Amino acid sequence: MVKLNVNPTRMELTKLKKQHTTAVRGHKLLKDKQDELMRQFILLIRKNNRLRITVEEAMQQAMEDFALADATINEAFIENMFILPSEKIELDVVEKNIMSVKVPLMNFQYNVHAKDDPMEYGYINSNAELDRTLDAFFAFLPQLFELTEIEKTCQLMANEIEKTRRRVNALEYMTIPQMEETIHYIKMKLEENERSSVTRLIKIKNMS
Repeated sequence: MVKLNVNPTRMELTKLKKQHTTAVRGHKLLKDKQDELMRQFILLIRKNNRLRITVEEAMQQAMEDFALADATINEAFIENMFILPSEKIELDVVEKNIMSVKVPLMNFQYNVHAKDDPMEYGYINSNAELDRTLDAFFAFLPQLFELTEIEKTCQLMANEIEKTRRRVNALEYMTIPQMEETIHYIKMKLEENERSSVTRLIKIKNMS
């Protein structure tokens, strides 16, 4: 390990010891932060995976029903039906703090009873598959919104974990060992200087 480029003096030794104490304390705090971030990240990932499976299964079933509806209904009718949105969704994002990581808290505002309101299309042009498709999309909409929030939170936490990991490794494998090596070097130098001084004093005493 390459030592730091400092003068081997007692003042530098005292300063380095203080810096070393601060670095060790900082390393422990960062390591604790990393461990807690990992714990919460793993919990979120598990929740995300469960929710994603649920949403994907519901979406797959809804798309299968839509494919059947599309095959039996006039395509122009379906295009006209969805050309303008029948519902408006508003998004209000606020931040919450998880271990100094600012993650979004997404509040979606929409008509939760929209699935119970009649759609503006005639039943003559519709079929059961299209009705099931619309009901399914309305049903898993809240889960889709929740999945959006969790996945964004996981992404931000993963970035913070990586940054924290790099800082922990830098302290553990570079900064702290360099300081320890330099402290050892200065101690050895000071002891060597003391021995040289004692030797000179003995020689001077013997000469007098």
